[in-house]
Amino acid sequence: MTAQRRIGVIGIVIEDREQAPKINSILSSHGEVIVGRMGVPYRERGLSVISLIVDGSTDEIGALAGKLGQIGGVRVKSALVTR
Repeated sequence: MTAQRRIGVIGIVIEDREQAPKINSILSSHGEVIVGRMGVPYRERGLSVISLIVDGSTDEIGALAGKLGQIGGVRVKSALVTR
């Protein structure tokens, strides 16, 4: 049986811009579940925000969010729906 695919959004707030290479590496290695990406530098607050549209199994999406959440200075939230 194939794992159920989910569609969702992952919000990433980057408080430490020096972590950008790690973040981009993780995003590249999980590119198969990323449908779209928007990044906005929020200079007035000294941080950056990335929003991802994802489509994959809960394990795939959870692995991506989990790896991002382990990086210092990075906060991650995700919301998924069954589709």
